[in-house]
Amino acid sequence: MCHMSACAVLSYVSIVFLKIVPFQRIKSRSQFLRISTLSLVFCGSVVGGNISLRYLPVSFNQAVGATTPFFTAVFAYMITVKREAWLTYGCLVPVVAGVVIASGGEPNFHLYGFIMCIGATAARAFKSVLQGVLLSSEGEKLNSMNLLLYMSPIAVLVLMPAAIIMEPNVIDVTATLATEHRYLGLLILVNSAMAYGANLLNFLVTKHTSALTLQVLGNAKGAVAVVISILLFRNPDRINRTGFTGTGTGTGPRYRISLPEPDLTGTGFTGNFQRFRPVP
Repeated sequence: MCHMSACAVLSYVSIVFLKIVPFQRIKSRSQFLRISTLSLVFCGSVVGGNISLRYLPVSFNQAVGATTPFFTAVFAYMITVKREAWLTYGCLVPVVAGVVIASGGEPNFHLYGFIMCIGATAARAFKSVLQGVLLSSEGEKLNSMNLLLYMSPIAVLVLMPAAIIMEPNVIDVTATLATEHRYLGLLILVNSAMAYGANLLNFLVTKHTSALTLQVLGNAKGAVAVVISILLFRNPDRINRTGFTGTGTGTGPRYRISLPEPDLTGTGFTGNFQRFRPVP
């Protein structure tokens, strides 16, 4: 909730006072409904992911999250009727197979946590596709900062009751920690500002590449989290490592074919990646 509050405030300051980008108004009720849906799906992915961490190790949670490109490809086809190359779908098969193997070999497997983790993963994929539509659709195109401006307050309103229900004593705990750690407030502010930058970059990558490319790039973060979790907690066994390896095997080639080939003339990108051409 702190992150979304910071996104709302910093987006407003950047647009209204600093005038980094022009202010854009919502054009239609359908556009507002899509933005509201984006906020709700985002909140669902965050809440579901946090709940799953109560029951599943971080490494296994990240391995399941690595299937986000698979769900993204499915939702992209369902919503935008955009079909990827067969090689792309072929690269996603080891990703799913790796998670199946990791699920069977996870000693701390919990069904409810797994369901919440899969739900959060699917929601994250759907969010990426929906934000791609809002950022790129000719009829309802928004720039990244304006979309973040409209999305964040709705997310705050949704997350507030969830925070009150799931963490009823969060204010008391925060006040206690603030008295014990004098720089806690500053750390929260810095963390929230960094979250704003991360969300803004998330939108920019989606706008200038695609939702699928964004999720493939995000798997690099998941791989790092898995390695750190294994080193710290030493929780996965040999079967689990095999699953993680399969997941990474599929995302590696997919990452390679997701990136555009550079145009050596310096004018942009060639072939099917003309959308990557820099805007003057």
